[in-house]
Amino acid sequence: MAVAKPDSAQAAPGVALSSLDTLWFQVAGTVCNLACTHCFVSSSPTNRTHEFMSLEQVRGYLSEAAQLGVKEYYFTGGEAFLNPQMEAILEATLEVGPASVLTNGLLLDPDRCIRLEALATASEYSLDIRISLDGYDAASNDPIRGPGSFDRALDAIRNLVAVSINPVLTVTEVHQDSASAEGKQRFFELLRGLGVDKPRLKVLPVFRIGAEAERSGAYESWQRLREGDTPENGWEHLQCSSCRLATATGVWVCPILVNEPTARMGESLTDTLGEFTLDHPACWTCHVYGVSCRT
Repeated sequence: MAVAKPDSAQAAPGVALSSLDTLWFQVAGTVCNLACTHCFVSSSPTNRTHEFMSLEQVRGYLSEAAQLGVKEYYFTGGEAFLNPQMEAILEATLEVGPASVLTNGLLLDPDRCIRLEALATASEYSLDIRISLDGYDAASNDPIRGPGSFDRALDAIRNLVAVSINPVLTVTEVHQDSASAEGKQRFFELLRGLGVDKPRLKVLPVFRIGAEAERSGAYESWQRLREGDTPENGWEHLQCSSCRLATATGVWVCPILVNEPTARMGESLTDTLGEFTLDHPACWTCHVYGVSCRT
């Protein structure tokens, strides 16, 4: 894709919050049982930049979100299921709206999957589980995500299928062929081989921040948005025009920029309903590649 290089002297544009449709929770902070080499928030077993959210904290944001008209809820980390209150948090969330969990799958043993199915069955809202992989075999996945992670993720998918939960497979373009027609077909075949009748796949670009900046290099100086880049139809294709991210220490504009102090917008959701300036290079990726972490 040919992309014009903006004038670095221009100011960055601002994006207004058109409506708060989606609320994310950094429910496990930056604590993870893996240390993926492309992780844009550098999550790992030892990264305590952001801590676990408590059930009480999540309930507080859920109450405020209901008043503001939020329609769906997403949970990420770190590894969401490391949070010891995660199932109680999901139960509380499914009382008010649909929930999606982003996970590496390593903690989705048969017993937990049975409990997740029970939560889903008891709610009128949907529960989606999104499993992350970065290759269609161990040889391509494990150098990125860690030894044994491929086989354990496949076990998680089998466990979900066994209780009739159809997971979404999320992959990044860390391998260039992941987004190709052939690459997607290989992922679909992998899922069908695990018993998934209706495979679902989401492919995301990599963000050259955090661990990924060390692996493949940081953004070039020209990879930033400037006023002249504003699309004719505005910025509604960006998720920050309709989402916010709650953490244990306040609310950020989006899940991508949770390690950026300037992306923290306030203590409550109500504090964060104003405009955000798109002055981070990751905003450039979202715009150029049409990124949405949502379904």
